[in-house]
Amino acid sequence: MTISAAQVAARVLKALGEGRRIHTAVVTDAPDRSLIGRRWWLSGRRTGGTLGSRSLDEAVAAAIPSLFPPRESRGALSRDFAYTADERTGTARVYLELHGPPSRMVIVGAGHIAIPLARMGALLGMRIEVLDDRPEFASAGRFPDAEAVRVIDFRDPFAETPLGPSDHIILVTRGHSFDYECLVRLLRMDAPPAYVGMIGSRRRVRATHEQLAREGFTPEEMKRVRAPVGLDLGGQTPAEIAVAVVAEIVLFHAGGTGAPLVEKERVVERFFGHAGAGNEPAEPSATPVEPRMDD
Repeated sequence: MTISAAQVAARVLKALGEGRRIHTAVVTDAPDRSLIGRRWWLSGRRTGGTLGSRSLDEAVAAAIPSLFPPRESRGALSRDFAYTADERTGTARVYLELHGPPSRMVIVGAGHIAIPLARMGALLGMRIEVLDDRPEFASAGRFPDAEAVRVIDFRDPFAETPLGPSDHIILVTRGHSFDYECLVRLLRMDAPPAYVGMIGSRRRVRATHEQLAREGFTPEEMKRVRAPVGLDLGGQTPAEIAVAVVAEIVLFHAGGTGAPLVEKERVVERFFGHAGAGNEPAEPSATPVEPRMDD
């Protein structure tokens, strides 16, 4: 079905209003001139319109994950795509745009860990919101990087904080009863946040999960919660714990291994492995080295 620019714009506004990402595409050049101006969109698993060729629609859809990183909320580029239409092949130039709400980190609990966590989340380009039921902790002065700091009631913690699929919820509350109230609402959402993490000891996490199980939540539902949250870095201070949490968020989206790069690249082993017998280093490169000013 052919759709107009106005229809695409309306779909973008709808997606953003629902807190969802949407990709749009338009053909800007093609051997078959009838394809130029054809429009298409993709949001989640839903699509609309067509670029004039089913193979072109499929090629663009397949390329989108590699063209737009998951944590980005805006982007635009042009690419050439091969297509087949009416038994004719060709290459079309397609202009693609990504529209999405900025990634948001909602920190529930405004204690010591929340302060460096908010700062590091902001450095990643995320919008920061902090929630706590204690006015003396939930104050803007403690969180200069936060877009919003709210005093909440844990009986309905997200009453004034609508959540969407692009959000990251980090539970750093002062007790598992507060974690539980948050998790019940998060696990019952139709479109849950992309990332839900909960800090705590093994005992605290177990107690929370036991309570959720008594309420009828399944193991599959509870596995959506990353608890205890963070990578095992061995840190103990609030800042070190915050680094571990933020590192796991990067890993979650970027798809790395989490292994030290020195072990992954093994530069020394590879260097000496190609150096010849006796572990002598290889001959230096003939490329001249720029002299230092103090040489």
